[in-house]
Amino acid sequence: MGKRIDGKAISAEVRARVKEEVTQMKAAGITPGLAVVLVGDDAASHTYVRNKKKACVETGIYSEVYTLSAAATQQELMALVQSLNARPEIDGILVQLPLPKGLDEDAVINAIDLTKDVDAFHPSNVGHIMIGDYSFLPCTPAGIMEMLRHEKIDIQGKRCVVVGRSNIVGKPMAMLLLHANGTVTVCHSKTRDLAGICRQADILVAAVGKPKFITREMVKPDAVVIDVGMDRDENGKLCGDVDYDAVEPIASYITPVPGGVGPMTISMLLQNTLTAARLHHGVTTAR
Repeated sequence: MGKRIDGKAISAEVRARVKEEVTQMKAAGITPGLAVVLVGDDAASHTYVRNKKKACVETGIYSEVYTLSAAATQQELMALVQSLNARPEIDGILVQLPLPKGLDEDAVINAIDLTKDVDAFHPSNVGHIMIGDYSFLPCTPAGIMEMLRHEKIDIQGKRCVVVGRSNIVGKPMAMLLLHANGTVTVCHSKTRDLAGICRQADILVAAVGKPKFITREMVKPDAVVIDVGMDRDENGKLCGDVDYDAVEPIASYITPVPGGVGPMTISMLLQNTLTAARLHHGVTTAR
């Protein structure tokens, strides 16, 4: 039976570390600041933003939330980003995606100051991740790496399979596993014999966005299974990309949904905001 990786507990440890360092920085007259921009009325996005605001309060990070209507123009959004770029008390800028139709996400991402890009979506930061010389990591892949470290799961030499090739999760996840000396295969909708490739994985990361897509037959016994999915099953119940009940008995480690990767994502955003504040103020840390 697989060991359940408790994302809530690991996330709480990360937040405690962030809170401790924020307290130290405040004592030195520095308060890390995060600005979150939300455009439109997507219900999931509003929930995420509320959770981010709450996490900032919990750890002592100063935060501002800007809510624009779905009718906001590209010019209005770009002007807001530029104004936040110019403000020294704002260390991190996060524009909640997806944006409403008609708005150019790439242009917005490109407009964010590189040193305030706490989502690590700017092409220059993506390039730094590629070569292994980075300040920020995308929050979800960073959270997964933190979970693997916490559980002392060794990546070196392991066969790692990432199912999904998004810019937000799949591609950076593959890079981080590669930097940790894993042997990485990225699968996607055009992959032939997907099940056969998944069965070779010592570490399997599912980030495909399809409920219960990874079945027991696709998982090698004793594999580590990381589920990035946030889906709804046929009964409307929250579930992941992995058929948890079927896979859990044969996995060595597995993340649940909810309570697995999800909590880690916001905690790593806090960590990135702290990193940005360090960069802006020339602060070093023992960690």
